[in-house]
Amino acid sequence: MDESVIFDRNAVRLHRDRAHASVDSVSDILADAATRLLDRLDDIKHRFARALDVGGRGVVAPMLRARGIETVSCDLSARMAARNGGLAVAADEEWLPFAPGSFDLIVANVSLHWVNDLPGALIQLRRALRPDGLLLASMPILPTLAPLRAALLGAEADLLGGASARISPFPELRDCASLLQRAGFALPVADSDEIHLSYANPLALLNDLRAAGEANAVALRDRRIPPGALFAGTLGRLPQGEDGRIAMPLKLAMMTGWAPSPDQPKPLKPGQFTVRLEDALNAMPDPPSDS
Repeated sequence: MDESVIFDRNAVRLHRDRAHASVDSVSDILADAATRLLDRLDDIKHRFARALDVGGRGVVAPMLRARGIETVSCDLSARMAARNGGLAVAADEEWLPFAPGSFDLIVANVSLHWVNDLPGALIQLRRALRPDGLLLASMPILPTLAPLRAALLGAEADLLGGASARISPFPELRDCASLLQRAGFALPVADSDEIHLSYANPLALLNDLRAAGEANAVALRDRRIPPGALFAGTLGRLPQGEDGRIAMPLKLAMMTGWAPSPDQPKPLKPGQFTVRLEDALNAMPDPPSDS
C-alpha cells in the first residue's frame, strides 16, 4: 500500500452515506463548532457573496444562507450532500471540481481530517477562491479522543497481544498554520477552541461517532470483526469523573487564511520600521508606584 495513503476514502464515503440518516442526533455538536467558526465573520468588514460549504453535514449551509450568502455545498457522500439543500454536489475534497476563483468564502467545518493529501486539498481550496477570498476551517487536533485511543490500545493489547489503528491520527495546533502557509494562503492564523463533551453512558460516545460518520477509516485498520470483549474492556478503561461521567472534549484548530491579493497589507521588511524599539519603549509611561 502507498505510504501516503493514511485513510481509506471509500470507507469514509460509506460511513458518510450511512450517517446521513443519523447525523441529526449530533447536529448540536456540529452546530456549536460551526457557530464558533462563523463568528469570525462578525469581526471582518469584508462582505461575502458566494460561499462553498465543504462537508457541512446539513449544518453550515443554512447558517451561511441566513447571513445572506449564496451557498454551494459539497460532500464526499452524495446522500450527505443532499442534506445541505440548495445547490449541492458530491465531490471529493482531494479532487475538487470547481473552477479557479469560483467563491469568495469557503467554510470547511470539521470535515478535512479524513483527507490523505491535506496540503494538496488546501491548495485546491485556495485556487477555488477569488483573490482576497477567505477560507474558514476547523479541524480536530490532539488531544481529541486521547482517552478513547489509550483505552482501545490497552484493551486490545491485553486481549490480543497487540493493537491496530482504530482512531484517526490528528495533527497538533502548531501544524495547522504551517499547512495554510504551505498551501499559499496569506495571513494564515490557527488558534484553538474546545467543546466540552461528556457522556453518562460510555456507549453513547461510540454511537455519536458513528452517527456523525466518524467511524474508523484508517487504511491500515484491522478489517476483521473485533471480538465483543474488546469494547467491553475499552469502556471499562475510560476514566470517569466524580460525577460518573466520561469527559471527552473536542479540541479544534480554528484556521483562517486568505487567497493572495495585491491589495492585501504586506508585512514590513527588515529596515522599513520608522521607529526604533528602544525609542518606543522609552516613550511608554512609567507604571504607577505602590507608594
